[in-house]
Amino acid sequence: MIHRRISSREREVLEQISRGFTTQEIATNLFLSPHTIITYRKNLLEKMEVPNSAGLVRRAVELNLLLV
Repeated sequence: MIHRRISSREREVLEQISRGFTTQEIATNLFLSPHTIITYRKNLLEKMEVPNSAGLVRRAVELNLLLV
């Protein structure tokens, strides 16, 4: 399913996405640039083989990466 493991930073970004934060809010919360968050999101979508953030959250829940 997931071809590569997600990093601890990717997991932090994933948790923020699941809470509904915007790219700018995530960047502020994690002390990163918005461009970096966009890159993390893109990598997560690719690794989890989903087309959008909703699919990303759904897949993360299915894989027990996030608690609901």
